[in-house]
Amino acid sequence: MKKDTLIVTTGRDPEANHGVVNPPVYHASTILHPTVAAMEAAQRPDYAGTRYGRRGTPTTFALEEAVAALEGGYRSVATGSGLAAIVATLFAFLESGDHLLMVDSVYGPSRRTCETFLKKFGVQTTYYDPTVGAGIADLIRDDTKLVFTEAPGSLTFEMQDIPAIAEAAHARGAVVAMDNSWASPLFFDPFRHGVDVSIQAATKYIVGHSDAMLGAITTNETHFGTVQQAAHSLGAAPGPDDVYLGLRGLRTLGVRLRQHQENGVRLATWLQGRPEVARILHPALPDDPGHALWKRDFTGACGLFGVLLHPRPKAAVDAMLDGLDLFGMGASWGGYESLILPVHPEKIRTARPWTEPGPLLRIHAGLEDVDDLIADLEAGFARLAAAG
Repeated sequence: MKKDTLIVTTGRDPEANHGVVNPPVYHASTILHPTVAAMEAAQRPDYAGTRYGRRGTPTTFALEEAVAALEGGYRSVATGSGLAAIVATLFAFLESGDHLLMVDSVYGPSRRTCETFLKKFGVQTTYYDPTVGAGIADLIRDDTKLVFTEAPGSLTFEMQDIPAIAEAAHARGAVVAMDNSWASPLFFDPFRHGVDVSIQAATKYIVGHSDAMLGAITTNETHFGTVQQAAHSLGAAPGPDDVYLGLRGLRTLGVRLRQHQENGVRLATWLQGRPEVARILHPALPDDPGHALWKRDFTGACGLFGVLLHPRPKAAVDAMLDGLDLFGMGASWGGYESLILPVHPEKIRTARPWTEPGPLLRIHAGLEDVDDLIADLEAGFARLAAAG
């Protein structure tokens, strides 16, 4: 089945739920078993049913089934946030004395986990240039257990050659993980491109309405048991109401994401022509350095991209942003509303330092009318000019 059909049909079983279209919300901690034998059977590692609320309920299993089908993986495990999914993945494959290769453009909290908990537990992290491609083979050591990727990169949107990185990593026995939140399960097929473990911040496009925290980890068959055990041991379980909101949001992922893409590309193209703008960071644009990789491996783009301005005083940029009516300023993205944030990759990058002199803005194009968004930004640019 095509993905649009999978979005609607997977993770649903109306016949098992009295004909109810959507899987019901199961609020549960204790699960009762009718006999000792049944309780003992539920403790087996291969048991697929419900045995304790933290390990999932039928609501959770429905979301996990749907995400795994969309990503083309073996199975998924749901977590309470995207960061919980990232941490569970890192903890699943790394222990004291191991080496991690982490892309330099990774999501900030992922980096913070490396610099705090992993360092504390004796795991060494090397950050690598996101554009390294097959050259990553030169960085892989005998003790490299995991290569972590994210495409495009957080804040700066560099593309990665995922198949080339996966081939080099697998040749040395390393596992390849990817944060696939930007493309969502709709626009990138991680397992067809060599990824072993795919992570979704389902808070973003899967939920789609800025009202729930949720994560998901999908793996190939080889690594599912390892990842599931790590997630369950960390107690990274999502709440049933958030899982339900994720399931409900998932059903409209296709139509929403295509509109985010259309709005984002149109907005980015308009911004390219503004005299205040030095460069647009969006791999779906033909002149972006990562466009060829994006066109080869991805089937679409979301609404998130970067805007590099020519150097202007902070006060002028603040005046531009403070008066915006339609663009909210807040963390996260993937909801129906447009967002804008000043971001500072120069504070964290090491392998490939960010040296651009101008302010960098991150924009999430929501589902508003693009002409209204453009008018809002035009007024903002007028304030930028007036403030110097």
